[in-house]
Amino acid sequence: MRHLLIVLLLWLPLTAQAAIDSFEFSDEATRERFYSLTAELRCPKCQNQNIADSNSPIAQDLRTEIHRMLQQGDSDKDIVDFMVARYGEFVLYRPRVTAQTLVLWYGPFGLLAVGAVVVLVMTRRRKKAPRPGISAGSESSQTEPVEPLSDAERHRLDKLLKQDEK
Repeated sequence: MRHLLIVLLLWLPLTAQAAIDSFEFSDEATRERFYSLTAELRCPKCQNQNIADSNSPIAQDLRTEIHRMLQQGDSDKDIVDFMVARYGEFVLYRPRVTAQTLVLWYGPFGLLAVGAVVVLVMTRRRKKAPRPGISAGSESSQTEPVEPLSDAERHRLDKLLKQDEK
């Protein structure tokens, strides 16, 4: 019994550290806007979590700031613009299409197009190149047909072959 009491006394302070934000909203639409905004804005400290899921102090401050701005009647665009002005485009999971983010948005499509052109050029070159090891009697129509040897060429070839046998 004594050990159980010690464990409970040690465990109790650990559970008290988890703070839960409790915001009051004037209507359900404002509550939904709050949850939507906190889900789409990235925590500047955590970098891979939105501010709704983060327990960092800055995320708590940002949730409080968003709540305050919603209570003042600011629009979602005003709130997002405020966060971007303060923390940069990084806070947005879906960055805006601007001159700085064009490569981010359209770069993958450009790389895909360049890759498709490279593959197309390589396959066309491969089709045009003669294939080694294909004889005149093969079924491939890609290579030029080989003309038969003339009598003089055949006589010279026989002569060379006889020299190699000696």
